[in-house]
Amino acid sequence: MTMLDNLKRLAIAMALCLPLAACGGSDDSGDMSADTESTAGDEMMEEDTEETASADIVDTAVAAGQFETLVAAVQAAGLVETLKGPGPYTVFAPTDEAFAALPEGTVESLLQPENRDQLVAILTYHVVSGDVRAADVMSMSEATTVQGATLPIDASSGSVRVGSATVVQADVAASNGVIHVIDAVLMPPE
Repeated sequence: MTMLDNLKRLAIAMALCLPLAACGGSDDSGDMSADTESTAGDEMMEEDTEETASADIVDTAVAAGQFETLVAAVQAAGLVETLKGPGPYTVFAPTDEAFAALPEGTVESLLQPENRDQLVAILTYHVVSGDVRAADVMSMSEATTVQGATLPIDASSGSVRVGSATVVQADVAASNGVIHVIDAVLMPPE
């Protein structure tokens, strides 16, 4: 059994052990794109702010069901406790589909212990210090990531792009910050 298999099993086990919050309706106030398609797990991601805010970023991602690869990577990188900490953090979270679009073998390679530094750099490039909501992101042209590099932001075309990714769901509240769901994995500049 590979490390990736073990991490996926751990992520699934965590998801099964966590109580799921009741799903609520959405008023689309967090929608940052006029023609955003629905993705798997949207029902969990559209909970109202008070219900979602009781779980931290990691638990919110696990409960959503569309971030198993991201959660496995966060675990392999040793960032779980950090992202469960007080924050606040803003996470641009790639879906499982975004990770699946990477070249074959990329995720497996990054999860190897010898590549931990590279994995940490990639994951922290998806995190901005502070609670940066959709309204704030819409008026930004860039953000400094926890990794240290600047992440370009473009909201001029009616949708919000962060680096090479598009925000497909915004303002998923957590007790220690906010998640913006993106459709691609961001790679920090070299």
